[in-house]
Amino acid sequence: MTAAGDPAGGALVGLIQASLNGIARLEAGARRVDPETIFDLIAGFDGADAEVAEALALSRATDWPERLGPVRACVEASAEAAAQGLAALARAGEAPDPLRAAGRAFRAAPRASEAIYPLAPFVTLVSDAFLTPAARTDEALRARIAATPPGREGTGTMHLGGPPGTRGGAAVYIPEYLAEDEPAPLVVALHGGSGNGRDFLWTWLRDARSRGCILIAPTAAGDTWALGEPAIDGAHIAATIDAMAQRRAIHPTRRLLTGMSDGGTFTYTYGLGAGCGFSHLAPVAAAFNRFIMGFADAERLAGLPIRIVHGAQDWMFPVETAEAAARALAAAGARVDFEPIEDLAHAYPREANARILDWFLAG
Repeated sequence: MTAAGDPAGGALVGLIQASLNGIARLEAGARRVDPETIFDLIAGFDGADAEVAEALALSRATDWPERLGPVRACVEASAEAAAQGLAALARAGEAPDPLRAAGRAFRAAPRASEAIYPLAPFVTLVSDAFLTPAARTDEALRARIAATPPGREGTGTMHLGGPPGTRGGAAVYIPEYLAEDEPAPLVVALHGGSGNGRDFLWTWLRDARSRGCILIAPTAAGDTWALGEPAIDGAHIAATIDAMAQRRAIHPTRRLLTGMSDGGTFTYTYGLGAGCGFSHLAPVAAAFNRFIMGFADAERLAGLPIRIVHGAQDWMFPVETAEAAARALAAAGARVDFEPIEDLAHAYPREANARILDWFLAG
């Protein structure tokens, strides 16, 4: 798609780039959320919606050919979500609870991603935005993606158990280029309190697509995960995996359970239990106390690979919590890796996904 002598083409390219820039800015901002610096973060978003808003206005003023109607709908929906999120962030300081208002505004990023991702098979700019930097230079992967027919049945994003975000349901991503009989590593990623799988899927999709992993992002049956009764949500998770295994080949010994905040805590309470089928655990920004060890099965803990990721500036669950978890789990026989992130508060560090996958896929 080029802009030369083509007003609609020019508007489209500009709007795609503006939307992707907006998504990237929202994602980067979400990582920096911290009560101590929230007003500085908000101030940095003053006028941040201008690029997307201008590109959106140009698109709406352009006479589009009918054949590009579906493309226009995707990109304008993405741009609208990004612009609304950026504008809401700039106003978050006026809210009674700026931290909560900022959190709501950042939810625009997954919605904007969800709207524009269907163009990935057709637009290189979009496809590259949903690959990791390392994957963008992997010529073999790029060739495999390019050779995959658009809309390949049973791949891409989908939702199980009801409409997107349904309690007890799950959002799923299967890399479009995977062969049906190719056993793929599985990543099950659990959202934080009050979150949902529909949104949290996008925290991991870029990495799953780049590394050929099947990704499942369940939604808790209740307002958050049943931390004290892991069998409740555990049954939904197991049923989702069983349903996926009927459709796709899942690697039998490469199955990662990870999660953020309450999702990380549930990674402990469910993942440490007897009969849990995950080969690796990677809790992020999770709570931990002596009661959690009551859910652990001694035989399962022996040699179990666990990677703990935690922000050194975490204000909700101080980093000492993670340090205590690492000591207790190692003493119980688990193979523990601990990654403190110096500049991180209670937020999700997307850059840690690649390191988690390196560890997971290496064994």
